[in-house]
Amino acid sequence: MKISLDWLRTLIPTDKSATELAALLTGSGLEVEGVEELESIPGGLRGVVIGEVLTCEKHPDADKLSLTTVAVGDTTPRQIVCGASNVAAGQKVVVALEGATLHPAQGEPFKIKKSKIRGAASEGMICAEDEIGIGTSHAGIIVLDTDLPNGTPAADYFGLGSDAVLEIGLTPNRADAASHYGVARELRALLRQPCHLPDVSAFLPPTAAAQNVQVLIEDEEACPRYAGLLLENVQVGPSPEWLQRRLRSIGLSPINNVVDVTNFVLHELGQPLHAFDADQIPGEKIRVKRAAEGEKFTTLDGTERTLRADDLVIAGGGGEPMALAGVFGGQTSGVSATTKRVFLESAYFTPAVVRRTSQTHQLKTDASFRFERGTDPNMVLVALQRAALLLQEVAGATIAAPVVDEYPKHVLPFTVRLRFSRVERLIGQYIAPEQIRQILTDLDIIIQNETGDDWWLIVPPFKVDVTREADVIEEILRIYGYNNVALRPNNSASFLAKFPNPDPEILRQNTSRLLSGQGFSEIITNSITNSRYFEADGETNEALVRVLNYNSADLNVMRPTVLHSALEVVRYNLNRRQRDLKLYEFGKTYSRKADGQYEEKNSLVILLTGNATAETWQHKAEKVTFHHLASAVQQVLTALGHAAPTSQPVQHPYLAGGLTLLAHNQPVAHLGGISGGVLKRLDVNQPVWYAELDWDWLVKKYKNALVARELPKFPEVRRDLSLVVDKAVTFDQLRQIAQRAERKLLQGVNVFDVYEGDKLPEGKKSYSVSFSLQDLTQTLTDQAIDGVMQRLIQQFEKQAGAVIRR
Repeated sequence: MKISLDWLRTLIPTDKSATELAALLTGSGLEVEGVEELESIPGGLRGVVIGEVLTCEKHPDADKLSLTTVAVGDTTPRQIVCGASNVAAGQKVVVALEGATLHPAQGEPFKIKKSKIRGAASEGMICAEDEIGIGTSHAGIIVLDTDLPNGTPAADYFGLGSDAVLEIGLTPNRADAASHYGVARELRALLRQPCHLPDVSAFLPPTAAAQNVQVLIEDEEACPRYAGLLLENVQVGPSPEWLQRRLRSIGLSPINNVVDVTNFVLHELGQPLHAFDADQIPGEKIRVKRAAEGEKFTTLDGTERTLRADDLVIAGGGGEPMALAGVFGGQTSGVSATTKRVFLESAYFTPAVVRRTSQTHQLKTDASFRFERGTDPNMVLVALQRAALLLQEVAGATIAAPVVDEYPKHVLPFTVRLRFSRVERLIGQYIAPEQIRQILTDLDIIIQNETGDDWWLIVPPFKVDVTREADVIEEILRIYGYNNVALRPNNSASFLAKFPNPDPEILRQNTSRLLSGQGFSEIITNSITNSRYFEADGETNEALVRVLNYNSADLNVMRPTVLHSALEVVRYNLNRRQRDLKLYEFGKTYSRKADGQYEEKNSLVILLTGNATAETWQHKAEKVTFHHLASAVQQVLTALGHAAPTSQPVQHPYLAGGLTLLAHNQPVAHLGGISGGVLKRLDVNQPVWYAELDWDWLVKKYKNALVARELPKFPEVRRDLSLVVDKAVTFDQLRQIAQRAERKLLQGVNVFDVYEGDKLPEGKKSYSVSFSLQDLTQTLTDQAIDGVMQRLIQQFEKQAGAVIRR
């Protein structure tokens, strides 16, 4: 939101600079994101002054040049060579001094330097209109009729004062400050200086009229107040320069005097207005009603829109929509060059109603911005009167009828209890009651009743976010100043927060460090994605969580998996020849269950593609494989206390081969290669390995018990077996068989070779497996070792149908 300093000073006279005001406002919660200096013309005529031609003679070496001396307010007149034919002694002229930079009406800026022209020194320049950018005439120098002293800045003579614009990052809860008057009201409390509304005492409507526009509010919940005023003899045309300058200062383009006035009042007072061509109002009657489901309406931008039954519209006597209430006007009823009679609308619409319509039709306007956040119902008539007086001034309008003000459902102020003990407890510092009283008064909060340390307050409705005691205390603190709250030697709290154990954020940070330390890069992707990733043409996936008011068809559902979002990052990098990627992301996923309930889960995903190691003179590049991915996943699980999960063939719709890891029979991770169909759909042209971990479950079941023990005193023994089994038998199955068969002495099981070939029967494969045996109490004997190996062989033969290769 942009605030013009010159405009602001018409409401609260202050000599504070833009920088000082920016600091005050930022400290009170209206963050000023930037201050921009504005000039009526480029350069602001700096270095250009009023001078007087003392002498004027012909240049001795040029027929068309004159040699002049000019007084510019100091002790030394300047000698200036001038080529204008109308220069003469005794004239008051505009002089650009040495060092001034001029911005002509056409062409590039240029700097005035001391020079010699045909052998004569020239210490400045006597200027024409086009040379200083205030006009286009080059017929001769500017000759002034003024008594201003020599040396007076030319900007003062031409009334070219500079302005500053404050760019305020307005948060949704500060609707009360969405105007110049709102900011002035804030500064009143900060500066302890009075501010004032524009004077509307000259507004004198007739007490009666032969004809007036009737107003009927058919939905009082959606529109508690609607006021209007009929104006005649309106002459639509360009706005005067002062009005155009005000609008341009805040980034608005002037349109015509009627529309410009409504925009001016909106940004001055925060009350949106709308101007109807009164001759285009059917039946001279306004109906504030809900739209009929499916009816068509063409807005001012020429777009035909299909209305919904919950859209609030301003309709004519026959029910024909003329405007979307609080959002946008219609094409047929707007003000045009031929308009002579105008009906001005000033209303209060319920924020939720305007927000719904604005979102449904994707229309964001200055009016909807304010109505959605909440306007001041008590500003309705003031804004209407202000606009009427301005239209009398700039458009020759006359007030044709009394104000129509329908207010069937009054918007009441908030009643809030304030306790001084609570103020001190929340702020952490004692503030004197009289200081609190002054702050509340400056904020237009009325003290209705005082009972000891308890006050009952009346909060005006324009403070839409001040409805509780804590909100009032925040208002007091804003004006008192956060920087004025002293730090105590020992900070303390009246309660201790219950932090989760384990803290998910700490676990996430530790896991990020682990993966980043292995060369992975963290990515963050959009939680909204494209439904086409999950639906074939003509099909509907009921499990998707759909975005009702999406801005783009490519972002219309909440993602049920992070896979596609992450692949978009892979594609982006591949298209830029970054082919070796190690990525991870902590992301949310969303789904809709069969019973209609929504589910939100947290996942950790890991992706690998390209080369695991780059090519060097020592070794060739090595492609990433499933085992690189499995190693990274295993390290994460080990760090979270799940070092030995079981596995089964992968169960994931987008993976072609891989494993699903289980802990306590709960799937905690799916890892494998992404299927070719998914890669093709995302335009990814190289294999990608992908793992998806159930982060919520891993955090919930986190085990942080560290067990330290000394190295065993007795040696470990290794024995190897070569097992021929069916191809369907996995190493994990063999490992589980071994662990069940020997629980005491077996310390580890590892596969070091897998063979499939013509030396084995069809459908068979061979595992070469090593077994680590150790007794922590004594040295193992050959008899004990042989006994263990025999039990293992028996169980492999019995449970896996294994044949032992001798």
